Amino acid sequence: MKVVTFGEVMLRLATPGYLRLNQAPALEMTFGGGEANVAVSIALFGEEASFVTRLPKNDVADACIQRLRGLGVDTRAILRGGERIGIYFLETGASQRASTVTYDRAHSAISEVDPAELKWETILKGADWFHFTGITPALSDRAAQAAMEGARAAKQLGLTVSCDLNFRKKLWSTEKADQVMSGLMEHVDICIANEEDAEKVFGIKASGTEVTEGKIDHNRYVEVASKLTERFKFKGVAITLRESFSASHNGWSGLYYTGGKAHFSRRYDVQIVDRVGGGDSFAAGLVYALGKKKTAQEAIEFAVAASCLKHTISGDYNLVKLSEVEALLAGDGSGRVQR
Repeated sequence: MKVVTFGEVMLRLATPGYLRLNQAPALEMTFGGGEANVAVSIALFGEEASFVTRLPKNDVADACIQRLRGLGVDTRAILRGGERIGIYFLETGASQRASTVTYDRAHSAISEVDPAELKWETILKGADWFHFTGITPALSDRAAQAAMEGARAAKQLGLTVSCDLNFRKKLWSTEKADQVMSGLMEHVDICIANEEDAEKVFGIKASGTEVTEGKIDHNRYVEVASKLTERFKFKGVAITLRESFSASHNGWSGLYYTGGKAHFSRRYDVQIVDRVGGGDSFAAGLVYALGKKKTAQEAIEFAVAASCLKHTISGDYNLVKLSEVEALLAGDGSGRVQR
C-alpha cells in the first residue's frame, strides 16, 4: 500500500511542559502539520508514504526533511523554493485552561506554490491513496488550486481520495471554506471530520449536542454523516467524537458511516499529554485500515485506538508502532510497564 499526502509542514515551537509563552525561557523545536503527520503514521505502520509540499532552501527546512526521512517518509516529491517555512507556537493547556496555537505562516513556501510545478501523474504513479486536509486550500488560492489538481488527478488514476475537513477559523471564513471545499469534495471518496467541522464548513450540525459542555449524543452524528453522504456521494464518512471535560481529560471515540450503516468504536477515557495531531493520527489509522481492506468496524476501532495513543505522545507525530495499536485493540490499556 502506498499513500501520498499533500500539504504544509511547519516548524513547531512549543513551551516546555505547561509554561505559558510569557513564562518560557526557551521553546522546544519540532515539526508537524496535518498531512505530514498522516504520512509519518503510515510509514511507522510499515507502509509506503510519500509527502508532497514546498519548502525553502535553508537549514531549518533541511532539518524538517531529514526528520521526515528518518521516520521512513519518502520526501523526493518535495519542491524547494520560496522564502520561509511556516511556524506555529504552541502553549499546552491544563485542566480548565485550553491549549492555544499562534500561527506565523503567512507567505510560507507552500502558500506561494505554482500548481504547474506539481507533476501529479508522476507523483502519484504506483500509489493507492491520496490524502489532503482542509488546511491546505485555506492557505491560499494557489494552494487550493494545487490541492484540486492533485485530487482530480488521483481520481482519474483510480486512487482512493480522502480529505480531513480540518476547519481553521484563523485561516479563512466559513463562507470561503464552504465555497472552496464544496468543489474539492467532488473528487473525495472518504470524508473525515470532527464534531465541529461539518457545521463550520458546510452548515451541517448534530442537533442536541454541545461540545463545550463535554456532552455528545453519538447517535446524532449519524444524521450528520448521512447528510454529508447525501450531499457529496461519499463512500464513507468518519467523525471523531471528543468529549472535552477539560484540556487534560477527554472522552474519545469515533463513528464510521458507510453503505447507510453507522459503526461506532469503543470509547476511551484519555488523560492528555498532547492533543495536537490527534485528528491526524485518527485519519492515518482510518486510511491504513481501509487500505488494508479491514471491515468498517475494524477500521473505526483501529483509527480510534491509534489516535488514543497519540494523545499520550508529545509532538505532532504519532510515534507508535503497529504492534502497540494492536495491543490496545486486544484490550491492553492498563499502561503497565512492558518488560
